[in-house]
Amino acid sequence: MKKLLYFLLLLSLIVACKSTAGKTSDTKNTTSEYGTQEDQMKYYFTGTGNEPFWGVKMGSENIEFTSLISGKEKLIFPATEAIKAMDANVKMYKVTNETSTATITIQQLECQNSMSGAISPYKVAVEIKNNTELTAAKLSGCGNYNTDYRLHDIWVLEELNGFKVFLTDFQKELPRIEINSTENKFMGYGGCNAISGSIFYEKDLLRFSKVISTMMACASGNKEDQFIKALQNTTSYSIGDNRLTLSNPSGKLLVFRKVD
Repeated sequence: MKKLLYFLLLLSLIVACKSTAGKTSDTKNTTSEYGTQEDQMKYYFTGTGNEPFWGVKMGSENIEFTSLISGKEKLIFPATEAIKAMDANVKMYKVTNETSTATITIQQLECQNSMSGAISPYKVAVEIKNNTELTAAKLSGCGNYNTDYRLHDIWVLEELNGFKVFLTDFQKELPRIEINSTENKFMGYGGCNAISGSIFYEKDLLRFSKVISTMMACASGNKEDQFIKALQNTTSYSIGDNRLTLSNPSGKLLVFRKVD
């Protein structure tokens, strides 16, 4: 009897340890160099720097700056529109609150973290000072846009260039794309061939690039070429009512229905 009780106790401890280990792993999966998954849903851009450690999170409602600098441990600024450079992908944000003023510059330029060695696609510069100070602290670091998590799904085409699509417009089935917002990649079916590529995401900007496809010959009248061209011409999007609408300044290009 004692041996049986000892065995049951040992078994319960093993199960408990496995359960705890699983929870720890799940927690790690929701955190990255640029913050938790919740942060990445709330903020469209996150930047970090070292020596001294600092971070900035850009959101539609506010901009949050944190650091180890005395008097600047945590500052909240109201969101503002970017000042954009004419000849380069550079955005500048000038923000102020009751106590402090900052200028935040985001430049599309490969950037390496000075401690971890991780490579990011954007360089970030921050000049920040309390309103009682004469000179601003100048900080530099790296950053990344947090791709809209709502894109992460499987989408089947409903409309192409303003017209509803039918199976007869394609080979066997309607075109579809599966977007991986974590890796900024997509794959799918163009209506005749398998397709894949990358997505480029910034606030209010979405592009499908580096599109490649298999080389299967398509039947006459197949609209795959029109579909891929519209995909490549996309610059903006909207999501609502289980639909993904892709557009550019000329108008609506594609409408997809969520199927996953």
